Amino acid sequence: MSPPAVEPAVAAARRRISSLNLHLCSSSSLSSTSSSSLSTRIFVSDKVQTALKNNIPVVALESTIISHGMSYPENCKCAMEVEDIISSKGCVPATIAIIDGYVKVGLTRKEIDKLGKEGARGDVQKVSRRDIAPILANASLSESSLGRLKLGATTVSATLLIADMMKIPVFVTGGIGGVHRNAETTFDISSDLIELSRAKNTVVVCAGVKSILDIGKTLEVLETLGVTTVGYKTTAFPAFFTRDSGFKPSTFVNSAEEAANLIDARNALRLNSGVLFAVPVPEQYEKATGAEIERCTTQAIREAKRRRISGRDVTPFLLKRIVELSKGKSLSTNIALVKNNAEVGADIAIALKDIRGEE
Repeated sequence: MSPPAVEPAVAAARRRISSLNLHLCSSSSLSSTSSSSLSTRIFVSDKVQTALKNNIPVVALESTIISHGMSYPENCKCAMEVEDIISSKGCVPATIAIIDGYVKVGLTRKEIDKLGKEGARGDVQKVSRRDIAPILANASLSESSLGRLKLGATTVSATLLIADMMKIPVFVTGGIGGVHRNAETTFDISSDLIELSRAKNTVVVCAGVKSILDIGKTLEVLETLGVTTVGYKTTAFPAFFTRDSGFKPSTFVNSAEEAANLIDARNALRLNSGVLFAVPVPEQYEKATGAEIERCTTQAIREAKRRRISGRDVTPFLLKRIVELSKGKSLSTNIALVKNNAEVGADIAIALKDIRGEE
């Protein structure tokens, strides 16, 4: 007796499934090759490696805040205190930077100090995705090769890229970049937004978009790119120094457990798109300094425009000038919000680990 005839549609479906299986097998093979080549350029500390292998929560941290955000030694002190907060919660901090020709995931205290000192001298390059390969290549140059830096501090975009490669679930920062004011004429839009749209393994915890930017346009771009913006214990979207920018996130959560459930749903569906948790600055800091810092921000933006400062130089200039104009008040608020974000990020990482443990 001959087998029953297979309908053309069913046969076609089987061919597609067979083709998909072949593609997945090929992808797996390519992935293992890529992983092997990555190991020659990425150095992961023993502590971070052990944590990733044993489902111990890891929280990624950027290094630009060390080299470009503050003066020495306050920059190193802040970085180490943020790491200590994450460690005290039972997580492993993984500060990321480019040192000695390697992307390093998990820095020693000595390496953090080196970034702080060299950054104060202007000898550390701010690194986004486009800069990673050149900075790695510069390590092979002789010392006489002037004008090319070998130390790289990763921005939000580069840190997120590396963290996502390493499948570190949570990345904590101060605030993200976005669409600059007058972007309709300058086209100055941070690569943070594109990298957020690509992040399929790592979520970002921050204090919202820096108030020096056009927050409305930034949120529009994030929506277009499919990034989920989440208010953490708030229905308002924060603006770094202030708790309410006047705009709304796409959704909100009221606890680390709710945040972890949202991440788990994203992962289960393999949506391959970013999630941004926006955490308001602690209320006491906004009350003390919020209005004054906003005035300083407006003045700093006017000065940058008058001096024709543009591109990657805008944010460092504005943040430094705001510190000067506010007589240091913006710096204390900046440090407070980063530490607060570290606590929230660690809580989310732990809650996510608990969900994974149940599966």
